[in-house]
Amino acid sequence: MSTPTTDTALDPRGFRRALGNFATGVTIMTAATPSGMKAGVTANSFNSVSLDPPLVLWSIDKRSNSHQVFDEATHFAVNILAADQIDLSNQFARPKDDKFAGIAYETGAGGAPLFTDCAARFQCEKYQQVDGGDHWILIGKVVAFDDFGRSPLLYHQGTYSMVLPHARMQKKDEGGAPASAFQGRLSHNLYYLMTQAVRSYQANYQPKQLSTGLRTSEARMLMVLESDADLDMPALLREVAMPVREIEQAEEILKRKGLVSNADGHYRLTEAGVTQAETLWDIAARQQDAVFAEFSPEDVETFKKMLKAVISLR
Repeated sequence: MSTPTTDTALDPRGFRRALGNFATGVTIMTAATPSGMKAGVTANSFNSVSLDPPLVLWSIDKRSNSHQVFDEATHFAVNILAADQIDLSNQFARPKDDKFAGIAYETGAGGAPLFTDCAARFQCEKYQQVDGGDHWILIGKVVAFDDFGRSPLLYHQGTYSMVLPHARMQKKDEGGAPASAFQGRLSHNLYYLMTQAVRSYQANYQPKQLSTGLRTSEARMLMVLESDADLDMPALLREVAMPVREIEQAEEILKRKGLVSNADGHYRLTEAGVTQAETLWDIAARQQDAVFAEFSPEDVETFKKMLKAVISLR
C-alpha cells in the first residue's frame, strides 16, 4: 500500500504527475476584446459549476499573455475538441504571434471565436473572476451552446487519448441473448441471422470507430475512398449505401477538415485523409481479427465468398 504524501512542501513535478491521473477533456478557450483583439488558449481545466444559473469555469495562468484579452472581454467561448482535433489543440497550446492564422472560425457572443466540428461549444458571458493561487479562475454564465455529438479528445498523463466504452459496461449492455432467440424457424432464417449478426458486430465495433471523432457517415466515406480510389457520385452511392444528402454533408465536413477533395465531380483522399483512413482500417482489422479468431482462415474465406455472392444479387 502506498504511503500518502502529506508534506506541506509538495514536489511540484510529482504533484503534476499525480494530477495527470485525472483524465480530462481538451478545450480551446477563446475571447475577443471590444477593440477586436483575439485570444485562444488550450485548457483542460474546464468544469461545470451550476445548472441554475448555468455556470462553467476554467483557469488561466496569471503569467499568460492571453489573460489581458480574457480580462477585457465581455464573453468567452468554450470549444470542446473532438478526438480528431489534436492539431488544433497543439496550435493553441504553443506560443505564437497569431494562433488564428489559417484557422476557420465563426464569431460568437462578444466576438469570441467558435471552431467548427467540435464535440460541443459553449458561449459564456463573463460572470466572475476568482483568485486561485498562480491562476485566475474564470466563471462564465452560458448564454448559448451547441452539442455536435462527436467523441471528445481526452488528455491523460501528458498524452492525448480517446473515449472507448468500458469492456465491463459493454458486456452489461449487451447482456445475453434470450434462450428463445434462435428457436424454431428463426434459427434457419438467413436474413434474420444476418441482421442479428450485424447488430451484434456493430455494438462493439461502432464505438471504436466513433472514438476517432468522426461520424459513421464520414468514416465510411473515408474508408471507401482508400488508396487511389477516384469515385464520382454514382460510384460513391453504390459503395457507401447512404443518401445523397448524407454524402454531401459528409463531404462538406471532410473537405473542411482537409481529408477529402472533390475535383471535376470526383472524390479523392488528401494526404491527411489517407492517414485517417489507415487509422480507421486498422480499427476495422483489429475488430475483425477479434471476432473471427475462433474460425479457420478457410471458414472466413467461405464466409466472405457467401457474402459477396449475396451482395452481387442486388
